[in-house]
Amino acid sequence: MTHRVVILGAAGRDFHNFNVCFRDDPRYRVVAFTATQIPEIAGRRYPPELAGRLYPDGIPIVPEEQLEELITTRGVDVVVFAYSDVSNNHVMQLAARANAAGADFVLLGSERTMLSSRLPVISVCAVRTGCGKSPVSRRVVQALRDLGKQVVVVRHPMPYGDLVQQRLQRFATLADLDRYPCTIEEREEYEPHLRNGTVVYAGVDYEAILAAAEQEAEILLWDGGNNDTPFFRSDLEIVVADPHRPGHELLYYPGAVNLRRAHVVVLNKVDTARPEDVERVRSNIRAVNPNATLLEAASRVEMDRPELVRGARVLVIEDGPTVTHGEMPYGAGVVAARQAHAVDLVDPRPYLVGSLKDTFRNYPHLGALLPAMGYSPRQLNDLQATIRQTPCDVVLVATPVDLSRLIEIPRPVVRVRYEVVERGELTLADVVRQFVAFH
Repeated sequence: MTHRVVILGAAGRDFHNFNVCFRDDPRYRVVAFTATQIPEIAGRRYPPELAGRLYPDGIPIVPEEQLEELITTRGVDVVVFAYSDVSNNHVMQLAARANAAGADFVLLGSERTMLSSRLPVISVCAVRTGCGKSPVSRRVVQALRDLGKQVVVVRHPMPYGDLVQQRLQRFATLADLDRYPCTIEEREEYEPHLRNGTVVYAGVDYEAILAAAEQEAEILLWDGGNNDTPFFRSDLEIVVADPHRPGHELLYYPGAVNLRRAHVVVLNKVDTARPEDVERVRSNIRAVNPNATLLEAASRVEMDRPELVRGARVLVIEDGPTVTHGEMPYGAGVVAARQAHAVDLVDPRPYLVGSLKDTFRNYPHLGALLPAMGYSPRQLNDLQATIRQTPCDVVLVATPVDLSRLIEIPRPVVRVRYEVVERGELTLADVVRQFVAFH
C-alpha cells in the first residue's frame, strides 16, 4: 500500500523531513507541501532535481488553507506537520482539520529526522524565536576557538530563493551573501558569524551539507532556527529560554521538545525580565528537565553613537522573526532606545507601505516598531519606502545585519548589538571546555 502524504511546512523543516524520511521510499507518495509563515513561498514547486527519481515533475507547494481540499481531492491519508515556533493549540487545530477531513496527523520524532556525523556536534536551539540563541552560538564558537578547535557552523535552513542553487551553500565572506543572494533573515543569522571569521553552511540538502562541513572542521556547531529541533544528532544540546515570555517554554512546539532534550539550558535576559517571571521559567525548567545544567545570563545591549538617541524621536527596527511569529512585543532595539533616553518611539503604522501593511495585520501585537522584513526584493522596497515616509530624527537598527548595505536610509543610523553575559560561576566556556575534554 502506498500512503499519500501532505507535508505542512514553511520552506525549511518540511524539505528536510521529506529528504530524510520520504524521498526515496516507495511506500509513500508526497502529493504536496503546504506553505505558511513565510510570504511568497506558495505557488512554487520543490524541484525534481531535489525531489528524486519518484518525483520527475517535482512537488507542488500550495497554501496551507487548501489542506482539506488536498485531502479530499488527492486521496491523502497522512498529514505530516513540519514547521516550528507555533503554539500547541495551533498544532492541534491543524490536527483537527486533518482528522476531520479523514487523514492521520503525524509528528515525526526528532531522532528519526536527525543525521549522524563522524565529528562531535554541539547544537544551540531555543524554546522560542528571539530568545537570544544567536549570541549564545557565537559565544560557544569563540570558546571552541580559544581551545584551538576548528569549528564550522551549520545553520537551520532558510531556502526562500532558487532551491536548486541553494541545495548546498557555503558562506565564508560577506561577499557570499550577495553571491547567492540572501534575504534579510538569512543575513541576520550569517553576517555576525562571517564577521567573526566563521564559515557557515546552509541550504536544502543537509546530508550533502553535513558531508561538506565535515571536511573542514574538527567540531560542528548546529545553529538552530526558530525553536526547531536540530537536524544533526548532537553530543551536547544547549537550549536557550526567555523569561520575557514565561510559560512559553512549555506551550510551544517543538520548543518544549528542545527543553526536555537539553543537556544545558541558558536562561537568558534575566537582567531585563521581572524577577517573578525569571523564577517561573526556572521552576518550569526544573520540573520537566531536572538533570539539565542551568546557566543564567544577561543580554547586554550596546549601541554605537548613543548620543544621537538621547532626546531624539527614534524609529526602531527590530529583528523580523523575533517580533512577528516569535510574538515578542519588542526586542533589543526598544530596550536600547529606552536606556538611551529617546524622547519618543515613533509609531510607523500610519506610514506603512505595501507588504508591511499585511505584516501588521497578521501580527496585531506589533506597536511602535518596524520589523526588518526582507524575504523578497518587494519587501525590501516596502521597508525602504516605509522608513523614508516615517517622520523621525534617528533610525535605530537592532538587527544583526547592516541594513545600510541593502537599502537607503535617509536619516542617521544607530546600530544596536547584543551579547550574552553569564551570571554565576559556571559559564558557557566551562561547559565547552568539559565537552572538549570528554570528546
